Amino acid sequence: MFESLSERLGDVFDRLKRRGALSEEDVAAALREVRVALLEADVALPVVRDFIASVQEKAVGQEVVRSVSPGQMVVKIVHDSLIEMLGSEAVEIDLNAPAPVAILVVGLQGSGKTTTTAKIGHHLADKQRKKVLMASLDVRRPAAQEQLRVLGDQVLVPTLDIRAGEMPVMIAKRAMDQARREGYDVVLLDTAGRLSIDDALMTEASAIRDAAKPHETLLVADAMTGQDAVNTAQAFHEKVGITGIVLTRMDGDARGGAALSMRAVTGQPIKLVGVGEKMDELEPFHPERIAGRILDMGDVVTLVERANELVEEEEAEKIARKLAKGEFDMNDLLDQLRQLKKMGGLGGVMSMLPGVGKMKKQMADHNIDDSMIKRQEAIILSMTAKERLKPAMVKASRKKRIAAGSGTSVQEINKLLKQYQQMQTMMKKMKKMGGKMPMGGGGMPGMGGSLPPGMMPPAMGR
Repeated sequence: MFESLSERLGDVFDRLKRRGALSEEDVAAALREVRVALLEADVALPVVRDFIASVQEKAVGQEVVRSVSPGQMVVKIVHDSLIEMLGSEAVEIDLNAPAPVAILVVGLQGSGKTTTTAKIGHHLADKQRKKVLMASLDVRRPAAQEQLRVLGDQVLVPTLDIRAGEMPVMIAKRAMDQARREGYDVVLLDTAGRLSIDDALMTEASAIRDAAKPHETLLVADAMTGQDAVNTAQAFHEKVGITGIVLTRMDGDARGGAALSMRAVTGQPIKLVGVGEKMDELEPFHPERIAGRILDMGDVVTLVERANELVEEEEAEKIARKLAKGEFDMNDLLDQLRQLKKMGGLGGVMSMLPGVGKMKKQMADHNIDDSMIKRQEAIILSMTAKERLKPAMVKASRKKRIAAGSGTSVQEINKLLKQYQQMQTMMKKMKKMGGKMPMGGGGMPGMGGSLPPGMMPPAMGR
């Protein structure tokens, strides 16, 4: 997400940084470009106006003019203003109320409401160890209640039993009664949606709210719908009163303006974001990390958190020991590739590393994407056990066999073997240095540095 916005802003700030001193005219010209970039990213016009006014006020002051690096100072001011616009700090779902805490989930049809309800249920049960009950109040959409039940079974979160002909308000009351009797901490109420805002939708949502008295009312909005999502948020907040926003498909929208406008328009925080289709791909919304991603400063904190969650400690230690000894075979490379896939693929990892925005075109030119990982994985799986341990034995006839078995070309096998050799060379250097990474290492657990071994192609790794 935010790729196009990040790219535009990066170009503007690069030009600023190259200048020694900045005049007011320089800053004003840069901010005009920032304004256009934000509008093209689908940020709401009133939000853009307020943002530019705030930045301009700070940027034309003495603090920038007298700064040692005025360009960097302007970037910092934009960064701080972005954080302010997005909400300053992360706000979690508030469960500080007598149990069972009712959470009402509202939104338009097709925004991902039911799936998000299950994700929230999984998040609260898994991360916060809460006893959660989910209930579908959608009696209009065919099989909507059954869908929530199936998703509940997947994430091991119980759902209220389905009774034919029961109306939404009665379902909500029954869910709350059952939760009180059986000692549940949280009740998630998944409401019906419509294709657009109408009186019937709002009347039903208001009646459910009055019956269940939710502590939180979360609006689920599709980040890919742009300004429509902002209008929806505004309408729901006026009629029902929302306490927070959950944005879905944050992994798919290149513009991202809806996310930047939501909080400013409603005054309510974005609490969670869906970053993929899997049930565990729901993350707390951290304004400072999102601002960092937009300005190509990276989001290493989230990356490390994700690595700690997904990379098994035992496996990481095993890899670290092998790296320290200078031992590294194709089986290890395969493990690294699989870890990378778990963490959101190459694109997901790269998007969180600082300064990689400028590398994206170069990566595209070298066909470096997640399909490359799949091809490399297929090549290694087509090798025999001996070949994986001793890649040096892979010569012409073996390469042809592996290429046929993996559906790749001999050239791709050569490239992978070259990358492996480069890794071996680096391992030997590490060994001489006492196991320390030659270039800014540390990195993520089991990853031997900033990127998993073998990911940097020869043309970029030189």
